[in-house]
Amino acid sequence: METHVNEIHIRYKERIPAPYWKQIKSSKDAAEMLYQTWNTDTIAVHESFKIVLLNNSNKVKGIYQISQGGITGTLVDLRILFAVVLKTLSVGILLAHNHPSGKLQASQPDRDITQKIQKAAQLFDVKVLDHIIIAPNGDYFSFADQGVL
Repeated sequence: METHVNEIHIRYKERIPAPYWKQIKSSKDAAEMLYQTWNTDTIAVHESFKIVLLNNSNKVKGIYQISQGGITGTLVDLRILFAVVLKTLSVGILLAHNHPSGKLQASQPDRDITQKIQKAAQLFDVKVLDHIIIAPNGDYFSFADQGVL
């Protein structure tokens, strides 16, 4: 009897050369870039959770949307998040999600998921540099700036 097994392919393709990647030097840099790339038609409708993938110089390799939820929340599957981080060989990440209400305050679930991701990231020697909450008008809350991270 012949055994059949699926073949696994892991792929990450850089389309923009590294010298042209945007470097993140502050929470403001991160928030402005995130807001520019967020879908303005849906930012006030539902929550989305994204990660910004960084190289060792804090240059942006890419942005990946982990989840899209409802009006007041979204789920974050750590297995998917870290599959993307590891596939892209990223050494640092920024976490980001939006608050459709415009309320720029970290909820307890926001704090809990950040801690959970931080603990898991330590196992892979990946740095969680910040968690940014974006409001529909472009204002933001930075966990790092507020000493929450």
